[in-house]
Amino acid sequence: MTALPRLPAAVTLDQIRAAAARIAPHLRRTPMEQDAHLSALLGVPVWLKMEHQQATGAFKLRGATNALLSLPPEALARGVITASTGNHGRALAHAARAQGVRAVVCLSRLVPANKIAAIRDLGAEVRIVGISQDQAMIEVARAVAMDGLAEVPPFDDAAVIAGQGTLGLEIAQDLPDVATVLVPLSGGGLAAGVAAAVKGLRPEVRVIGITMERGAAMAASLAGGRPVEVAEEASLADSLGGGIGLQNRLTFAMCQALLDDVVLLTEAEIAAGMRHAYRHARQVIEGGAAVGIGAILAGKVSAQGPVAVILSGGNVDMDLHLRVMNGADGLGAQG
Repeated sequence: MTALPRLPAAVTLDQIRAAAARIAPHLRRTPMEQDAHLSALLGVPVWLKMEHQQATGAFKLRGATNALLSLPPEALARGVITASTGNHGRALAHAARAQGVRAVVCLSRLVPANKIAAIRDLGAEVRIVGISQDQAMIEVARAVAMDGLAEVPPFDDAAVIAGQGTLGLEIAQDLPDVATVLVPLSGGGLAAGVAAAVKGLRPEVRVIGITMERGAAMAASLAGGRPVEVAEEASLADSLGGGIGLQNRLTFAMCQALLDDVVLLTEAEIAAGMRHAYRHARQVIEGGAAVGIGAILAGKVSAQGPVAVILSGGNVDMDLHLRVMNGADGLGAQG
């Protein structure tokens, strides 16, 4: 079994491979396409991993499906619950409906209305709690203790991380000479899983986490050397919001050990990434998915290639997307 370095508890390459086999019948293997403009800008091939084309519009379907299929029958019979900034909740609702399982999704008031509606449309029960994901997670803990629901965490869970890591396997298989992977960074489930998969196969590959300047909990925690609380702020990259939990068990240590760098973007740089995806790649993506492109356009990543850029989600409010395409550089310029 391939073990990750310096970690007392981690998700292994074998676990990620098992997750890939488990979830393969339930989701799409998303394509990779080369971006000629970004390639010319960096001077190395830049490939876009089109994960926003997943069935629920985001990578979260991988981890949610793997976690759900890993639960025992008695847990599934009681139902599942999670807290989410939107995309994980939608993924869990989709996976639960496919298996005939009750799903409850707790969301804060910062979650965009389009993401809330999409979760309800999939048949999940939605609970709006507080103004942060951390506050929504308090309701999850209560429901687990009082109602017996099984929690499927949004990121800090071995089955979830392994599911997200399957994306890294696909990148390594489709781009065998990949040298750098740019991955959106939030709670760390995606970044940890992708880094574990890619570095488990090729330890020399650089994995860089990209996030926003506003309320980036994992970035602040990595900078401080321990999990810290950060006030959640409204951002174009809403899916990258939320805390990592002061008692974080897995993703903080994995990101600390496996990420080669973390890059922070302004709202204007995120907006520029969204515009590039639409105008040059003909792709509609949300702000959290555009951070890799934004980092390249802003000159914040070095030219070590080939480069894989993960477009993690496309569940953007279309009125907001139109405003950004017309020049808005943040949520404040909404008209």
